[in-house]
Amino acid sequence: MRPRLALYQPDIPQNTGTILRLAACLGLGVDVIEPCGFVFSDRRMRRAGMDYVDMVDLVRHASWDAFLADSKANRRLVLLTTRGSEDYTGFDYSPEDTLILGRESAGVPDEVHDAVHARVVIPLAKDARSLNVALAAAMVTGEALRQIKAGA
Repeated sequence: MRPRLALYQPDIPQNTGTILRLAACLGLGVDVIEPCGFVFSDRRMRRAGMDYVDMVDLVRHASWDAFLADSKANRRLVLLTTRGSEDYTGFDYSPEDTLILGRESAGVPDEVHDAVHARVVIPLAKDARSLNVALAAAMVTGEALRQIKAGA
């Protein structure tokens, strides 16, 4: 078993495509929690994610509640957030984790913060607000896979 990635109401198709490609290359599943800020279609995702989209165990959920009700969501939920309380490198990851990424424009609402099991943060320079969501996904996923020895 490997961690999954969950995209909460993604805004930017290019970032979603990049994350789908990351997941395909690392053998991870992806959950997309709708609504998206763009038209999510196979044709558009193929353009953004190239030919990697077919390699991803991709599950679309109509809402946050639908995601929570799905059996694959019965995993430990780890939110990547600038409001996190634990450095992402100090967190103890598990193959059963789902790493949740918020909207590029607004992160996630309090109901998501309240529902997750853990909140991790990537420490940034003093005046920096946040990283690109796809970069954050790659950094934290890399650390999670390193810890569970699943990177190869």
